[in-house]
Amino acid sequence: MTHLIRGPRALLSAVLFIFACGLAPVPALAAFVPGTEDVPLAPGLVAAPDDALVFDNPTGRIVQSTATGQAGIDAVTRFYAETLPQLGWTRGADGRWTRQAEVLDIAIQPQGGRLTVRFQLSPRDPAP
Repeated sequence: MTHLIRGPRALLSAVLFIFACGLAPVPALAAFVPGTEDVPLAPGLVAAPDDALVFDNPTGRIVQSTATGQAGIDAVTRFYAETLPQLGWTRGADGRWTRQAEVLDIAIQPQGGRLTVRFQLSPRDPAP
């Protein structure tokens, strides 16, 4: 007898059953850059939640946050190059990411065997 999984509830039930039985490792919850709910934190980076500066105004949100970790610069760069386009971000010629009315700057700096990654999210300048 063949059993088919139909619909999202059935699929979720099947996945939860597999994890509960120990047939697959439980995935880690996705972490996001503090102050955002839509900019993922690259694996290997840790951000202090109290470090984020968040400001909302009528023209959009402004977020400044920092994360550090042992991750390699190439791995972090590749993570954002692969992940952000899936979330609707487009990389510009200047290296900044844009999505709708927002701009995201990501600066990666090696410091003594660790990386410091600075995120700055701000409203996009309106076209002249």
